[in-house]
Amino acid sequence: MKFVFSLLFSIVFTGVLAGIYLFHAWHLPVQVIFYSAMEDALVATIVTAALVFTLRRRLPFGGFERFLLVLVWLLAGYGFAISGPAVLDRSLSFYILEKLQQRGGGIREDAISQVFVNEYLPEFRLVDVRLTEQLQSGTIEIVNGCVRLTDWGQRLASFSHFTRTHLLARHRLLAGVYTDALVDPLAHGAQGPQGYECH
Repeated sequence: MKFVFSLLFSIVFTGVLAGIYLFHAWHLPVQVIFYSAMEDALVATIVTAALVFTLRRRLPFGGFERFLLVLVWLLAGYGFAISGPAVLDRSLSFYILEKLQQRGGGIREDAISQVFVNEYLPEFRLVDVRLTEQLQSGTIEIVNGCVRLTDWGQRLASFSHFTRTHLLARHRLLAGVYTDALVDPLAHGAQGPQGYECH
């Protein structure tokens, strides 16, 4: 009986999350896709938990079981946010598929990098999107036209670099060859002052 009620309320949670997400996406301002989807998941969890709490005398759940259900819904909401809207918003892989479809099903391989620079960046307003995300996350600040890391941004960049160089795959398939080129990609990029730095 507990399983049936757990499943039933999880279906309710899913429906509530879908409704809240769609309403938010279609009618309300969104600053960062992932954060917005997480807010939707939190609201859906609160609504469903309130329903369970209201009906608690009629349901076979103890307090700890209700807590576990809420925890499962929060994790499911996080999974939705990170695997659904955030992936679609950030995915270069989906962009390639959509661009191939738009161009009649095929693009010359030697022109793909040109498509990224000349079409992907402006069509998806990639610079604006990523700067907005970083500003909202508190990892950067823009002062007199200079984009600078905050202390939080410094810590996050160091964590990212450590994770990339120590924990990512060292034998990754890229263009038919297994390589470690993306373990520390900045080490292979432009070195020294480039003329665009500011302080």
